[in-house]
Amino acid sequence: MVDLSATIGGVKTPTARDLWGWVARGEVGLAVGVVGVIVLLILPVPAFGLDILLAMSICSAVLILMTAVLIKKPLEFTAFPTVLLVATLFRLGLNIASVRLILGHGHEGTEAAGAIIQAFGKLMMQGNFVIGVIVFAILVIVNFVVITKGSGRIAEVAARFTLDSMPGKQMAIDADLSSGLVNEDGARQRRKELEQESTFFGAMDGASKFVRGDAVAGLIITGINIVGGLIIGVVQHHLPVGEAAANYTVMTIGDGLVSQIPALIISIAAGFLVSKSGVEGSADKALVTQLATNPIGLGMVSAAAGVIALVPGMPILPFAAISLGSGALAWRRAQAGKTPLKSDLQSKTAEDQEEPIATALAIDDIKIELGYGLLALINDLDGRKLPDQIRALRRTLAGDYGFVMPAVRILDNMRLANQGYAIRVREMEAGQGEVRLGSLMAMDPRGQQVDLPGEHGREPAFGLPATWIDESLREEATFRGYTIVDPATVLTTHLTEILKENMADLLSYAEVQKLLKDLPPDQKKLVDDVIPSAVSHTTLHRVLQALLKERVSVRDLSTIIEALGEAAPHTSSVSALVEHVRGRLGRQICWANRGEDGALPIVTLSPDWEHAFADALIGPGEEKQLSLAPSKLQDFIRAVRDAFERAAASGETPVLLTSPQIRPYVRSIVERFRGQTVVISQNEVHPKARLKTVGHV
Repeated sequence: MVDLSATIGGVKTPTARDLWGWVARGEVGLAVGVVGVIVLLILPVPAFGLDILLAMSICSAVLILMTAVLIKKPLEFTAFPTVLLVATLFRLGLNIASVRLILGHGHEGTEAAGAIIQAFGKLMMQGNFVIGVIVFAILVIVNFVVITKGSGRIAEVAARFTLDSMPGKQMAIDADLSSGLVNEDGARQRRKELEQESTFFGAMDGASKFVRGDAVAGLIITGINIVGGLIIGVVQHHLPVGEAAANYTVMTIGDGLVSQIPALIISIAAGFLVSKSGVEGSADKALVTQLATNPIGLGMVSAAAGVIALVPGMPILPFAAISLGSGALAWRRAQAGKTPLKSDLQSKTAEDQEEPIATALAIDDIKIELGYGLLALINDLDGRKLPDQIRALRRTLAGDYGFVMPAVRILDNMRLANQGYAIRVREMEAGQGEVRLGSLMAMDPRGQQVDLPGEHGREPAFGLPATWIDESLREEATFRGYTIVDPATVLTTHLTEILKENMADLLSYAEVQKLLKDLPPDQKKLVDDVIPSAVSHTTLHRVLQALLKERVSVRDLSTIIEALGEAAPHTSSVSALVEHVRGRLGRQICWANRGEDGALPIVTLSPDWEHAFADALIGPGEEKQLSLAPSKLQDFIRAVRDAFERAAASGETPVLLTSPQIRPYVRSIVERFRGQTVVISQNEVHPKARLKTVGHV
């Protein structure tokens, strides 16, 4: 192969093949085409070249029309405004090129502007140029007044309504995402389609002005051609007036038709595109579905055509054919509608009767009900939206505790207070409260009432004194050291605490199966060896629930399964299995409860209480139960409360340290009055953990 490229100054010049490759690329080809249209406005084009370009204009218009007719929805042809602009510029360039030929060579005969213009002119004139002018004027009027104006108005109204409905549609997408009806990818796709829809109809509203301007330009160019041609032919070339009028009129009408027919076709395509915004499927299917499926309408058409056929003086054949055809189609549609009468109707009726019951049985794992005044939280444009905060919360809890919380469904409840909300877990109310939109919640970290004007109340998650203040007091509250929280964060914080309290109930059997399925491939062998041969799936589920109930993360699932495999041959008690697993998770438990200085703050249990609990255990083996005297129980509760309040006063959040044998029983008592207090056994203290004793019970 011979390399035709040359090297100039060490730089290789592109070959013809390279240039063709660049032109074949889409963006380069479009740029070359636009430059070519501009060249048409400046340089003359021979008659043969003009014929080729006019043929391309007509065929491209047909292609655009077929694309608009066959697409299922307008967003499949989002490039139409750009195509419309390029096609209009192309036709204007051809108009100028044809005007140059008509005025420059019109005295030579009607073939001077090319064969296509001559053929269209003679076809339309039929020997009478007055008829040609009238038909051409009618085509321009139809295009300008009817089709272009109508499609432009539809695009304008569609753009306006699309923009007005965007906030509501965005709110619906966010609500579906937060309730789990769609995932993040689906919501992102719907938002993208919504944005494309508003942009498309706005662009169509502007693009329709190009077509209207093209029609006006066609009329002006036609007048210039006729008047200018007569002047040039008679004055400069000394042609008889009749011959000059015949030549220039034929070419002018032909040129106008060649330009206006593609314009009319593209205008029809624009009308199809903007008028089917609410119709799914291609235009033919939509029309057949909505027009030719009603037997009553078809029957009325048949009757009307039959009556008109019998009117004296009316042609019988066309109306009789329409009457028979529409009557036959109406009969077929009526028969088709009767076929699924018995079995299908019975099954459909049964389904309709069963569907409400099935819907009523569905249970939402987590649901937030908002009063009417809080619906703005779903689409808050000034701050973070409530659905966004909930998604971030679910992601955080998944990282902290090892499983993905169920989707949160958000809906309105008119029975709640205007700015009230309720949080439900498995349809049971788990918490409620009120927030004030347009205000901020201020809290004193010392637990005292805020000394600022506002509405005093309680923080719903922890019950601390709080005050709803005006946003203008934010700087003053910050200067005084108060904690400032917006309404959406107040609700999200309340939801966080409720989810932590109900994690054990929210971990379903199906979620456990999903956790096992998502384990890395190198841990699949461990699962196969332990489950279900040594430990059943149900036992694993109960162990994980017991860990989550005490807010122990199950993210290290492989270690948990290993610990179960070690303990399962020696015991079948879920409580004993849980204690063994907690021992294996000692490093994690100590790390999760460490203080700011890195040490694990502990409150120890005195030997007297250790012996008291050990002596109160009754029952054989693993069936032991705690039987502590009520007076002793009250003394223990009082001692624990005092010890932890003293630790809290010094800024510590300690854990209660007990012996392994009594830890489950001590925890069962403590969780009744201090549910957030962590109780660990000596087996759970990691050897490298640094302990700091802050109290004694």
